Amino acid sequence: MLTLDYHPTGRHFLQIPGPSPVPDRILRAMSLPTIDHRGPEFGALGLKVLADIQKIFQTKHPVIIYPASGTGAWEAALSNVLSPGDQVVMYETGHFASLWNKMATRLGIQTEFLSQPGTEHGVPLSWRRGVQADLIEARLKADTQHAIKAVCVVHNETSTGATSNIAAVRRAIDAAKHPALLMVDSISGLASAEYKHDAWGVDVTVSGSQKGLMLPPGISFNALSPKAIEASKTAKLPKAFWAWDEIIEMNKGGYWPYTPSTNLLYGLSEACDMLLNQPGGLDATFARHIRWGEGVRAAVRAWGLEIQCADPAVYSPVLTGVIMPEGVDADAVRKLIYDRFDCSLGTGLGKVKGRMFRIGHLGDCNDLTLMAALAGCEMGLKLSGVKLAGSGVQAAMDYFAGHPAQHSLLKAA
Repeated sequence: MLTLDYHPTGRHFLQIPGPSPVPDRILRAMSLPTIDHRGPEFGALGLKVLADIQKIFQTKHPVIIYPASGTGAWEAALSNVLSPGDQVVMYETGHFASLWNKMATRLGIQTEFLSQPGTEHGVPLSWRRGVQADLIEARLKADTQHAIKAVCVVHNETSTGATSNIAAVRRAIDAAKHPALLMVDSISGLASAEYKHDAWGVDVTVSGSQKGLMLPPGISFNALSPKAIEASKTAKLPKAFWAWDEIIEMNKGGYWPYTPSTNLLYGLSEACDMLLNQPGGLDATFARHIRWGEGVRAAVRAWGLEIQCADPAVYSPVLTGVIMPEGVDADAVRKLIYDRFDCSLGTGLGKVKGRMFRIGHLGDCNDLTLMAALAGCEMGLKLSGVKLAGSGVQAAMDYFAGHPAQHSLLKAA
């Protein structure tokens, strides 16, 4: 008989880079009674979460909230601003950039998949680094007829642990004097890594609920710019459920043109309160994640293993990819760690499958959570026969002890 809530004694360590652990405070909020999504109480909730999520994206413009996963919001972003046959430049940073590119081609968009040439350890260089904005600038300068309608990039590439410089991409588009829309996937970056939709000149930002927002999967977002809204008025790709115009109009009163995820919106309201009302606000969240990432990477270096992201300037504060030595199956190591120590780690995806695993350090987390996960990793690596240069657990303890946290989070109320 299937048991839906079975784990061994003690807590399960969910250290994948999303879905991330959901705090009890959010679970309690979601347990409130379901209400009429056309009634006045819901309208007040709708207006609150719409205002709060603008602050999370750091925008004054509309943010669309969908009852869908991030994949749905990918499709919504493309279908609202593009027409069949439109040309789009997408930049390859890893598995999720590749999936967004695949979706665009299935929608009838002509995509050009830019990437940094070359390989390293049998892996494309572009899967070990962030977006190279100069390649985008050069491509757009060559497009003298302005046939390219949009540039699509991933902010935090969850498959590799690289966080790209989105402001640099905007500067590249502007330097090329090109009218292309800038579209960004920040599904895993939002509310974990610094993100400024307006200040960075993004036209559409895609995100989801199950990462830094600390919610279960099931809500996704399109943050818009006035330029994107204007483009949507003439875009010809089919859209009905995803269409922005009806949603924007009904959102003015706090409602949606269809049934929204009512109880998930309770959770979203609570998550926004936790993030925005903590001492230091969002900046405290960003600093916390940077510190966690540095502590985890101190462990990986002490083990003598290689970090998947090869450019320290773009190390992700959300996750760290750990490359296994030649001949070691990363998925077998992950399975051993899960079976023996009840700790879930992220698998290698796409072109790095079997070569690496991913340690998530995001959301409802703390130093001891990460120390437990790193201890599980270290024991699992040793049991798998991986020769380690030293103790990553000791290195992480030294880092966290020597770099005190700015306590702020998240439990009150």
